[in-house]
Amino acid sequence: MSTKKELRIGVIGCGFMGRTHSNAYNRIDNFFPALAYTPVLKAVCARNESKAKAFAEQWGFESYETDWKKLIAREDIDAVDICTPNDTHAEIAIAAAEAGKMVLVEKPLARTLEESQTMVDAIEKAGVANTVWYNYRRIPAVSLAKQIIDSGKLGRIYHYRANFLQDWTINANLPQGGEGLWRMDASVAGSGVTGDLLAHCIDTAIWLNGSIKDVSAVTETFVKERMHQLTGKVEKVGIDDACIFHCHFQNGSLGLFESTRYARGHKALYTFEINGANASLRWDLHDLNRLEYFDYADEGIVRGWRSIHVTDGDQPYMDKWWVPGLGIGYEHSFIHQAADFLKSLEDGSPCSPTFREALETQKVCEAVIESANTKTWKEI
Repeated sequence: MSTKKELRIGVIGCGFMGRTHSNAYNRIDNFFPALAYTPVLKAVCARNESKAKAFAEQWGFESYETDWKKLIAREDIDAVDICTPNDTHAEIAIAAAEAGKMVLVEKPLARTLEESQTMVDAIEKAGVANTVWYNYRRIPAVSLAKQIIDSGKLGRIYHYRANFLQDWTINANLPQGGEGLWRMDASVAGSGVTGDLLAHCIDTAIWLNGSIKDVSAVTETFVKERMHQLTGKVEKVGIDDACIFHCHFQNGSLGLFESTRYARGHKALYTFEINGANASLRWDLHDLNRLEYFDYADEGIVRGWRSIHVTDGDQPYMDKWWVPGLGIGYEHSFIHQAADFLKSLEDGSPCSPTFREALETQKVCEAVIESANTKTWKEI
């Protein structure tokens, strides 16, 4: 008979992120058996009953709801996992915290800094466990980069650069808003590529290289008007299709960030590179099991970029998976974060990034948008 404690989970939203999170919970006991907690999928919530019912059956939930307020009110729910569009994050998270539930929320924290701050205040007032799903931190190669940077091997940091490129909106006839395209509607998403894609880059950058001091940004909306799926009317597009910004980090290094949904040929190209006095690192999501490393201390005749295949058991998280040489994928980053959240409940430590920590990324995003709108530098 199992002596594990149950963490009874309610997931709100059954789209893309609802799937990744549900898969994560389903894999925990298989690959992280030593954890004191076991996740139990109690209920999933979606407004469309047929979708909620089908999702519950597919992913192994015991029940479903069509009203998130009913899910939060249930006594058999310990943790609420929010996988809904950005405009609902604040209301749901605050209600869940006030009900004494643990709260997990998909990134970004919310549409605006103001909304995000209300969420942080509610979470901290309630004193409930919380985390934000910035999953790229948990890819083993990225976690290894963190270890190497923290060891001091790179020396003084001079540069950090990152990009996140897609091409799925290069179509003037693509509508905005509604199911599947809510990221195109500023009233729902808050911003375009800044909150959706650059938020990932910014979170990783802060985690690896420390706080950002100030930013100077340029944004562009290439298609100015689109038909809105919900109204059927042609309306002004309020999101940023592309964003470029540079910045100063608190450690004195310079940063360069670019994101767009108008880079033909790129579906999800996320890369970062960090250059120090002694060594450099770079990583590419398209080859996520590899970390590239250059060390100036190497003998000159063999000095060059080396490719580290991050699949050995002594590298982050990899002891939970296969034998050396066999890689893992995108979905495993969510499994790692779910496992880290359960572990945090054992030892009482926060599961980063917490709402408070994710607020820093929200501050940078807001400064980026303000800088682009005013054509000025913005302090964070």
